[in-house]
Amino acid sequence: MAGKATWEYRGDPERPALLVQFSNGTIQTPENVSFTLYNNKGATSPIKSQRILTAQTERLSYVGKNFTPEALKSSSLCRYFVGVLNKETGKMQVYDAEHLGMQPILENNSTEDQQTEETRDQSNLSYREKVDALIEAFGTNKQKRALNSRKLNQVGSEILSKEMAKAAEVIIESRGTTELVQEVAVKKEEESFSLFLPLCNAKATKQEDVYRFDDLLPPAEYASLEEVAAAFRNLTPGELQEKREKNEHGSYVLQELGELKFAKDIDRHARALWYSDTLIKMSKLKMVKRKDLIAMGCPSIIAGSLLKNFTVPTFKNERILNSISATMKCKIVSYVLALALHISDFQVDLTLLQRDLQLTEDRIIEIAKALRLKISKRLMFSDLVLGEGHKMGVLELPLVVYKPVRGRKSSRKL
Repeated sequence: MAGKATWEYRGDPERPALLVQFSNGTIQTPENVSFTLYNNKGATSPIKSQRILTAQTERLSYVGKNFTPEALKSSSLCRYFVGVLNKETGKMQVYDAEHLGMQPILENNSTEDQQTEETRDQSNLSYREKVDALIEAFGTNKQKRALNSRKLNQVGSEILSKEMAKAAEVIIESRGTTELVQEVAVKKEEESFSLFLPLCNAKATKQEDVYRFDDLLPPAEYASLEEVAAAFRNLTPGELQEKREKNEHGSYVLQELGELKFAKDIDRHARALWYSDTLIKMSKLKMVKRKDLIAMGCPSIIAGSLLKNFTVPTFKNERILNSISATMKCKIVSYVLALALHISDFQVDLTLLQRDLQLTEDRIIEIAKALRLKISKRLMFSDLVLGEGHKMGVLELPLVVYKPVRGRKSSRKL
């Protein structure tokens, strides 16, 4: 044997030898111990490669991990090496080592059956649950925090759902299923009509405040109608008769022109009537061009407002056109009815407007009900009609509330 020994470092920090220490003593027959090593090379700092080592003896099972707080503390204080000495040459090869503390797994006989059952149950876990189990065993601190946060949110959602279910049961018991179903139907109907109805103040104490005139015809647009509405304001009986013979306007506009001289504010009524007449004519078009509105005598600000508020852009033949969809026509009708309330002392002849707007009676009554008008029937006597029964829409306070009609189709053609 050589007189002195030399050593040579042959280690690899990425593949260290494992030094195991059993916490409850020394193994008397180490040759009978069966070891199994599990590696997770995808882990991040502070441990680049997480390892779990299991040991099986005749009496006990042991497990050791290199990422427990104790193991991290031990590895940070010192490094471990294993030396293999060749007694003939006197050379020692030194390798990196990793220290693992082996802890016994204490279990009774019944636990084995339980473990077998748990193992069987694991085969039924979902993919998400299996991933969560891997994160709990090998995940980084960031992954574990995210997992805990998600589980807490899930628990919170389950608690909230249970509380909402309890609250729903209390409401159903106190109010009844029938009333709640009707209330939901009313809300759905209101939401569908709100797309084209003018702004409504259901809490108004005056009729004129339910659908405010300034919301229907803003002040700037109202001011621009002074010149064009002069033709209505200064209309003579002869000119009115000529308009009737030429059918220049619809029945409703012609009737109101005949009553205009009795209005409290002739100028205001003339402007509102001119604007309503333009909306009625516009409702009969499918496509609207700015030049068409200008040809009708619309001031520039009115033409721009009509295109913006009562048409939708449509791309056709590589051009953007302004079209009047079914929804936009409903919006036009609702604004005409709301303006007619201000013109006709909050009583609207629905039959005349139905004919002028080319609608079915059911459709205009449906929109009038959406505006919360009370529907009635009245015999009409005028220069245009004689003893004919007309449907009327009246704005009364408090506003009428209509119950939804069961089995009604969700949409109808105009």
